[in-house]
Amino acid sequence: MSSTTPQGLTRFNTADDGEAQAALHEVCASRAWGSKVLAQRPYATADALFAASDAAMAELSADDLAEAMAGHPPIGRPKPGDPTSNREQSGMAGASDDLKAEMLELNLAYQEKFGHVFLICASGRTGEQMRDAVRNRIDNSPEQEREIVRGELGKINRIRLNRIAEGDPS
Repeated sequence: MSSTTPQGLTRFNTADDGEAQAALHEVCASRAWGSKVLAQRPYATADALFAASDAAMAELSADDLAEAMAGHPPIGRPKPGDPTSNREQSGMAGASDDLKAEMLELNLAYQEKFGHVFLICASGRTGEQMRDAVRNRIDNSPEQEREIVRGELGKINRIRLNRIAEGDPS
């Protein structure tokens, strides 16, 4: 590792396995993903960490993806007291009651069809954009949706891993 390695990445690289695994679990609830990313430490750059994350995500089975999705609350209902969940879903915070009710209805219809929460990288999206996305995706086949979810999880993981690499504790 060079002296240009971000301080947070250096901390992650030198953390004991239990601490690093716990940090990775906060990024993604898939144990398979976390084990694959953990096994490749140390990382010289954040880009190397992102590449390892992407490769691990590409290899996840349907069961591993289900485990990863189980760690995400429905859009519009962030985990109480969880700053990450609240930050990522901030686009719904100021949504109208009508939009929140519509999102709840769409979330339930999506979950009934696919058996899991509607998952989207919500960072930087408005409530209307998230609503439009679930409307557009609800007619997908389960296979199409699984690959879209894999991509969305990859985006979320990169955002969260960047916070680790930069040393942002929240």
